Amino acid sequence: MPENLLIPSVDLRIGSLEEYNRRQREKASSQHRRPKPRPCLTISREFGCEGYPVAERLRELMMQKTGDEWVLIDKDVLEEVARRHNISEEILQTLGENNQILTEVLATFSPRWKSDQEYFRLLSRHVVALAGQGNVIIVELGGNIITRHIAHSYNFRIYGSDAFKTATLARRLNMETEAAEKLMHRQQKSRDHFNNLFLNQDGHDPALYHLLFNNDRITAGGIAHTIADFVFSGHTEQHV
Repeated sequence: MPENLLIPSVDLRIGSLEEYNRRQREKASSQHRRPKPRPCLTISREFGCEGYPVAERLRELMMQKTGDEWVLIDKDVLEEVARRHNISEEILQTLGENNQILTEVLATFSPRWKSDQEYFRLLSRHVVALAGQGNVIIVELGGNIITRHIAHSYNFRIYGSDAFKTATLARRLNMETEAAEKLMHRQQKSRDHFNNLFLNQDGHDPALYHLLFNNDRITAGGIAHTIADFVFSGHTEQHV
């Protein structure tokens, strides 16, 4: 699928996840009291908006600001994690007391979810475990829904005009404009269907997010800087 070209290498992101887990183990062995919760950031986007460029730049900024390792998670990464048993076990061992959070998360899913229920339950367990540790950026995966019971999670959405999204896809995927427009509408329809049918949520609802960004008017770098400034500006103390 040509749209896979929009997504950073899974191997690179798995490497950062392994480093993240290593540092988590080191901190756990050296700390005698419970560490302060660290932020979990989720990014939702309309298809064709610059979600991955934002997430990659945001990860760099958050590492600079915190001096800690941050990890970028999406469906492809979690599918690879599921295939690598050792990484999967390291993540799930951190779930512990968050089992109640997982129960609350899964209770929000539609009972119409049947054939892939266990698969999505496993992905959700990993998302909850990583979000609970913090220093994680979750792209899509219904992250804003899955993490909404976690106090230190912050949710952001990127939207844009059809013209902007079509032009962005055509440029980044080297496609004809007409083909890019069809791809954009097809993928957005699929995402909306998933959110409405299985997560019982309208992903376009602004009430689900802390901030929304019009990609027509702000670049990926500008969005990333704004999110980083927001998280460290004192707004986190007002989060409910």
